[in-house]
Amino acid sequence: MQLPFTVEQFFEVIRAYNTAVWPAQVVLLALAVGAVVLLIFPQRWSGAGISLILSTLWAWLGLVYHLAFFTSINPLAYAFAAISIAGAAVFFWQGVVRRRLEFRWVASARAAAGLGLVVFALIVYPAWSSLSGHAYPALPTFGLPCPTTLFTIGLLAFVVSPYPRSTLVAPVLWCFVGAQAAVLFGVHADLGLVVAGLFGIVLLVRSRGVKLRPSAAP
Repeated sequence: MQLPFTVEQFFEVIRAYNTAVWPAQVVLLALAVGAVVLLIFPQRWSGAGISLILSTLWAWLGLVYHLAFFTSINPLAYAFAAISIAGAAVFFWQGVVRRRLEFRWVASARAAAGLGLVVFALIVYPAWSSLSGHAYPALPTFGLPCPTTLFTIGLLAFVVSPYPRSTLVAPVLWCFVGAQAAVLFGVHADLGLVVAGLFGIVLLVRSRGVKLRPSAAP
């Protein structure tokens, strides 16, 4: 596959991004931890809170990483930005405005897979990338597309059925785009996106869509 940029240019963009936005990476990681806390210790507004966090993460991907940085070397970044922003809009509309996303911590095989993806995104991914020779600031940090996608699909493993399939479209699409980095750029941790993508497809297939809640009695 012929790319419009070199591997060196790719990591230089990551270096420039990490240097320019610091300490936003810490804030993004704190948001992710906050979403996990809301999952484990649910409140009445946890579904909206987690959805708002996911919406914020995907808006950051589109507006900050893709538009402000990745477009400098890849024209397709404009399309990636559009997909990310659309994903952010879906999480905001379905989870915050319509309140159609509820997350529940229930012991199951699906939950175990989701927990594995969350741990992989927040802990294993940066450690693996570092051991593979990608030192900070040229290290894919949380808030960049691949770890954020892994984290998102991990959280969606805990969404209560029935749920809107639209929330999975952007993350699943990015799984199969981003997984190429494992081979093309030597980011071997991105192999996790293959597993996440297949798992996301399972979640898509098993969703029964969203049923409208009955109106409250007068």
